[in-house]
Amino acid sequence: MNNYDISIGDYTLFLTAIKDCILQARIQVSRVLNRELTVLYWSIGEQIAISQEKHQWGESIVEQLSRDLRESFPGQSGFSSRNLWSMRKFYLEYVDDPILQTLSAEIPWSQNLTILTHVKERDAREYYIKATTEMGWTVNILINQIKAQAFERHYLVKKQHNFQKALPSHLAEQADLALKDSYVLDFLGIKKPILEAELESRMIEKIREVILEFGYGFSFIGNQYRIQAGEKEYFIDLLFYNRRLQALVAIELKIGSFRPEYAGKMNFYLNLLDDFVREPGENPSIGIILCSGRDRFEVEYALRGLEKPMGVSEYQLTKILPKGLQDKLPNVGSLEKELERELSDIKTKSYLTDQ
Repeated sequence: MNNYDISIGDYTLFLTAIKDCILQARIQVSRVLNRELTVLYWSIGEQIAISQEKHQWGESIVEQLSRDLRESFPGQSGFSSRNLWSMRKFYLEYVDDPILQTLSAEIPWSQNLTILTHVKERDAREYYIKATTEMGWTVNILINQIKAQAFERHYLVKKQHNFQKALPSHLAEQADLALKDSYVLDFLGIKKPILEAELESRMIEKIREVILEFGYGFSFIGNQYRIQAGEKEYFIDLLFYNRRLQALVAIELKIGSFRPEYAGKMNFYLNLLDDFVREPGENPSIGIILCSGRDRFEVEYALRGLEKPMGVSEYQLTKILPKGLQDKLPNVGSLEKELERELSDIKTKSYLTDQ
């Protein structure tokens, strides 16, 4: 240090700040390059589609174009005939949808291709593109979310909560979007009945995957979160904070089916959180009761009249779909193999990396 009297603490803060600058710059550069590459592929797809229609060119023109581009740019990947056809499809699928055009420019081409190939419904595509942007999903995570029907569990099944009555309208809508009707926890590797304590322990061990399943904005605070009130202490199974809602989110785990008394207990916990834990300026705390099963009639009447905002969801330890979805969703059992075929000719470069 050239004999300068430099505090170790000051230098550590200085080094951390420089590292953060470098990481943020890398992220920004990666985003810009991904955007430019997607714009390039859009332009190529547009020219292929327009030229084919204008000159009545057949499929052979794409094969010829692929050979010529690879010869002209020998060090650059992405110009296989398969990928050129994907660029054409990308343009034709989104040409009349300016919203998806804009959103798709924010994620890497590999993720765009995954969504384009395996998600057919327009609203579902928007959901997965936005989620990939917000949460930085890699291709593998995106595939798992599609296989687990994340969009359908967010939007196709009616969720059970009392948010409309317990929260202001703008916050109730956000809370509804933050809640899923069911959560797929197959990554916990549970094959047989277990106790609630073991389920909680498994979730803590896999907290990163749990947060990914819960969705954007969730930050983990702790398990068996202790609240001292009067001469007693109480413990909440899992406590999160949601940045988008600006609210504490309490999770209670139940290995059996929902019981009406669970709602009363959650209401009690939310009162404690609001009075003893919530910071000034934060929104009312929200509760989610996770059960292995439920009777929707019981849930509806158990939540009726309660003032604190809460929802009741199921968890699945396998990827078996809820009965209401089984006849509505496409078969994606061979998703990975199909994706491998689609991406077989695309070699990753430094500017085409998973975030």
